[in-house]
Amino acid sequence: MLRTQNLHIRRGGKIVLTDITLELKPGEILGVLGPNGAGKSTLLGALCGELQADHASVWLDKRELRDWTGAQRAQRLAVLPQVSTLDFAFRVEEVVGMGRLPHQSGKVRDDEIIAAALQAADAGHLLGRSYLALSGGERQRVHLARVLAQLWPGETGQTLLLDEPTSMLDPLHQHTTLQAVREFADRGAAVLVILHDLNLAARYCDRLLLLHGGRPVALDTPERVLRPEPLKAVFGLEVLVQAHPERGHPLIIAR
Repeated sequence: MLRTQNLHIRRGGKIVLTDITLELKPGEILGVLGPNGAGKSTLLGALCGELQADHASVWLDKRELRDWTGAQRAQRLAVLPQVSTLDFAFRVEEVVGMGRLPHQSGKVRDDEIIAAALQAADAGHLLGRSYLALSGGERQRVHLARVLAQLWPGETGQTLLLDEPTSMLDPLHQHTTLQAVREFADRGAAVLVILHDLNLAARYCDRLLLLHGGRPVALDTPERVLRPEPLKAVFGLEVLVQAHPERGHPLIIAR
């Protein structure tokens, strides 16, 4: 379980994130929303240990994140950054296999997991291809498969942090990606995902954290966060909010 309380981060004398208290729960997807510069990626960097907090700590279970060894942490916590780049002509399965490096499960088992993770990310057909020959969206799905493989099959005690995993994807693959993340959480993993699309967040997330200017505006269910008033205050956007006619979750319509 990953958690932090009253997290503050300062850069160059300026506070960029403050008063963040949250706990990622097993089986839950927590979506993080906010305009550019709201502090979303900074929060993810702090939660994975990449950025040092000026106040408060990040805890993984009952130990501070900094007290875990790299291998121990990698077996429990996987991170998909906003931009993942490789400049070598690895085959797709080799890229996904990088997620298995913290484990000692053997080649046969690793190959099974790599194939399963590629299928979950709707990228099984890319097996054998050079990573450098892929489109941007295909690369993004391969990196999703990599972090899924790192924690496969997903269980209580594991945490997945995703920074805009749908940013380069077409509408179909936005949904297949988030459905794969949903299934991963349903097996017990805790997931935090940064999104820009309010309707995708409403459909796939259990709770939402709305950030503005580095501060939390709301942390609650999609029904309580995705309301016209806070969305206007944060995004400057006039919206209508209706219940989805089939699924019931909030449906956001720009005026």
